[in-house]
Amino acid sequence: MPEAVSISLASRLTSDDNLLDAVERCWFDVSSAGGAVGFPMHPVPRADVANATRRLAHDVGAGSVEVFIAERGEDVVGWVSLRRNRAPVARHWATVERLQCRPDARGLGIGTRLMAVLTEHAAGVGLEHLRLVLRAGEGLETFYGRLGWVEIGRHPAALRLSQGDDRDEVAMLLHLAG
Repeated sequence: MPEAVSISLASRLTSDDNLLDAVERCWFDVSSAGGAVGFPMHPVPRADVANATRRLAHDVGAGSVEVFIAERGEDVVGWVSLRRNRAPVARHWATVERLQCRPDARGLGIGTRLMAVLTEHAAGVGLEHLRLVLRAGEGLETFYGRLGWVEIGRHPAALRLSQGDDRDEVAMLLHLAG
């Protein structure tokens, strides 16, 4: 029987080098497999992922981002972040970023579970809605649609992944109960 997956708020990301390295490995593996998680060009330089992971940890330490991780034993198999707005006029909503699941753990419902935990947390801290943007052409609109998200806008050909491969950037919104 496969080991159970636990999901938690990774508040220790700034103080646990092993966890930070595991998040970086997960991000690198997902990016290298073609995941739409912030690195459009392949192959993805490991140093770029390391730098982005350190910036993520900095933002967690600054209180502007919360990271939820999915762990199977000691392995990080997925994660997602919630970027909180600092401006007083926008503190009632936040942005979901970088939902990902390691290629060897896909199909286990980890992405769905990560989003459920993040959404429950967001509602619990009083957020009224969540926003995210995604790269069209990956089937992501369907995934998020099943979770209750609705498309609120589309920027045609906003993302140039390579010559001749322009993709729309799609904005989606989830209203939270209450």
